[in-house]
Amino acid sequence: MAVPVIRPLGVLAPPDPEVARLKRRVTLASLAVALTLVALKLGASVMTGSVSILSSLVDSVSDSGASLVTLIAVRQAMRPADAHHRFGHGKAEPLAALGQALFVTGSALLLCVEAVRRLITPEPVGEGPIGIAVMIFAIVATLLLVRYQDRVIARTQSLAVGADRLHYVGDLLINLGVILSILLSQYGGVTEADPVIAALIALHLIRGAWKIARGALDALMDRELPEAERAEIRKIVLAVPGVRGMHDLRTRSSSVHTFIQLHLELDAAAPLADAHGVADRVETLLHARYPDAEVITHLDPKGVAEFVPTFR
Repeated sequence: MAVPVIRPLGVLAPPDPEVARLKRRVTLASLAVALTLVALKLGASVMTGSVSILSSLVDSVSDSGASLVTLIAVRQAMRPADAHHRFGHGKAEPLAALGQALFVTGSALLLCVEAVRRLITPEPVGEGPIGIAVMIFAIVATLLLVRYQDRVIARTQSLAVGADRLHYVGDLLINLGVILSILLSQYGGVTEADPVIAALIALHLIRGAWKIARGALDALMDRELPEAERAEIRKIVLAVPGVRGMHDLRTRSSSVHTFIQLHLELDAAAPLADAHGVADRVETLLHARYPDAEVITHLDPKGVAEFVPTFR
């Protein structure tokens, strides 16, 4: 394995071209799938009059908007740092994810209103076979897209693509629910099944939107990395020869880049060149574990003065 080159202080690594290519491709694929399903579900909704198909159509429309926003945000986030954005443009991704959550919530609330109206004034569902055929096609297309998104997320850890994936995983349950509602309504005579399942779909969308919003807000509010990763950072740092301790570890992620700041405790009598070499080895190992990270270390002499850290 090649040893990473230590970057100058304050200079972010340029976005990985392969990661950028994967993100662009998966966002284009999700937008294409969403637009195709919108067209098919619109036709099925008009022909069947099913409110559950309408709910699935609303979801696909929100997916289209979300995928378009994700496409734009990913392109913006992958731009390298510049003189006006020294920390890069990575927060475009959580901003897009938060916008997705708000859009989905609004769509789900409108769907609840329509479901209640259909419960009060039931309407029959027609052309069941057409609706079922469209839903089966939607399930197959969505499964293929989700599998592709899984591979991209494993490689890129993209928050925006992860939020987009959550939409489509929910779509699988939604489409199965629509098929069930058509079978119960048209062939079982249970007219209430259509609006009830539509309402359940709306509640599922709201729950998914909350998960997306929570992850996006964590990134926008600079939440610390998970404790397991912080513990791994400490383990890496303390294993470097010459390091006598560390404190004031601060971390955050912008989805595209990870930021790690810490104070190294070194021998007070160590020559400056030796202390600098220890810091270089720490940064090299952290860059090996977090290739997209900006690592900033501050050197403190061990035992010279009492230091009470704010965070550990």
